[in-house]
Amino acid sequence: MIKLYYSLTKPGIIYGNSLSVIAGFFLASQGSFNPLLFLATLFGLSFVIASGCVFNNYLDRNIDAKMDRTKKRAMVTHQIPVSNALIFGTALGLTGFALLYLFTNLLTTLIAFTGFFFYVIVYTFSKRVSVHGTLLGSIAGAVPPVVGYTAVANTLDLAALLLFLLLVIWQMPHFYAIAIFRLQDYKNAGIPVLPIKKGIPFTKITILGYVILFALTVPFLTLLGYTGYIYVISMTLLAFFWILKGLKGFSTIDNTIWAKKMFFFSLIILLALSITISLNSFLP
Repeated sequence: MIKLYYSLTKPGIIYGNSLSVIAGFFLASQGSFNPLLFLATLFGLSFVIASGCVFNNYLDRNIDAKMDRTKKRAMVTHQIPVSNALIFGTALGLTGFALLYLFTNLLTTLIAFTGFFFYVIVYTFSKRVSVHGTLLGSIAGAVPPVVGYTAVANTLDLAALLLFLLLVIWQMPHFYAIAIFRLQDYKNAGIPVLPIKKGIPFTKITILGYVILFALTVPFLTLLGYTGYIYVISMTLLAFFWILKGLKGFSTIDNTIWAKKMFFFSLIILLALSITISLNSFLP
């Protein structure tokens, strides 16, 4: 039973977002590490994200039933009662927001709430009716590094904006790749993702465009003095290889295999981005 409730929180999403929270925290810390603040920020936002995922599971249970990837989720199979899930999600959210409010600052708490609202309300409902649901959802996904940053800095500056932009841009090719190799699932659920509305060739062009935009945005953290050469060299090289992989999509025979490779490489990009930004606090 514990595993079922754990699965409602979508642990993969929590772990992925934790990486970017840590990156934002260390970028603002610049070598001055506060362990209590770090743990409160990390666990506080993790509880908030877990709460959002539980509510998303509740709201998406009808469309989840139509998709092979999600049809065995606990809310779909009625293994967890709706009332229990709502109580669980509420408790997680209250705990997370309390941790952020008590141990960080009001700005950080409000930013976390904005991400929560965009994920649970804006993204959950917009993806059902608009191809732009992915873009709106990326706003929620770009909040974690900003939360990590403002927990330390207690201000929104250019560094926070760049972190936000990098994560918004990164998410678009990441999710469009998923939309390609999960195309049938989205068709079954009636979700108007880009490959369904505009076709796979147009989606490939869009993916490449965002990857190029990501590569162009990467150096600004260094150009503006927030990070050193280890970050900019590493991320510029990885972004270049991401572009090459994107170009291969126009000559590929199997779109599914190509999209999966783009998806997995995007995870490498996120991991490297988080690590190199974090290391910037200790290395040049």
